[in-house]
Amino acid sequence: MSSILIAESGSTKTDWCLAGATKRPLYYKTSGINPYLQSEGEIIAVLENELKLHKHKPEQLYYYGAGAGSKQKQTELKKVLANYFGIKSVEVNSDMLAAARAMCGHDKGVVAILGTGSNSCYYDGKKAKTQSPSLGFIAGDEGSGNHMGKRVLRYYAYNTFDEELKAVFEQYFGNDLNQILNRIYKEPFPNRYLASFVKLLSENRGHYMVENIIEDSIAEFFHHHILKYRESWRYPIHFTGSVAYMFKDVLESFCAHNELTIGSVVASPMKGLIKYHTND
Repeated sequence: MSSILIAESGSTKTDWCLAGATKRPLYYKTSGINPYLQSEGEIIAVLENELKLHKHKPEQLYYYGAGAGSKQKQTELKKVLANYFGIKSVEVNSDMLAAARAMCGHDKGVVAILGTGSNSCYYDGKKAKTQSPSLGFIAGDEGSGNHMGKRVLRYYAYNTFDEELKAVFEQYFGNDLNQILNRIYKEPFPNRYLASFVKLLSENRGHYMVENIIEDSIAEFFHHHILKYRESWRYPIHFTGSVAYMFKDVLESFCAHNELTIGSVVASPMKGLIKYHTND
């Protein structure tokens, strides 16, 4: 088998796997790559500074990433990656197709990503067919870490949190609201920063305000996306992403309430992608 480099990138982190170069796959992590949020130079800097393949050189590259859903961005990113790695065999696809291939293989299903951002589609076993439009981290991303993070910030800033959660917020993120807003509006990757507020939710489960934020955000995701697919009542619904994995119990509850069949829930699609591309 020729050496294959697989990349699965969200806005926060990128998981890499080099298969075929050694007896066992080699795994790497870098910062997230998003062609909508980063220039060509910034993408190359991530590769140069963080991806240390050393003497190993891939012969094929399969890249899946947030912001790589349009043909234009795929073409731009393919050129950058082909030049950087010095190879011709480069395929660039969306993170949505990564999730679908990883969890469905060649079967049909509804697939959802809940990480820093969110997305979903109906997958027919070959292509992502019906897909909700993505409005990005400002106007959309329902059910994501970014979406939940905005709620956490509002609960704190508008003095909705009780004293217990207010103290927790300040312990994690400080009490300088101007500094927090500066991070959001003046510094790069505000979506990553907002998603970091999910820490308050994951570490304080059981508090009714925490559960309300989680459930309200996921309810919006189901209402605007999952329940819009007619196929949701015919095929399993699979979830991937850090937020999906963190709040698996809430997803199971929503699926049961709506008489839907939940499929697999995984933090990362990488294991499934390796199987898909190596037939392992």
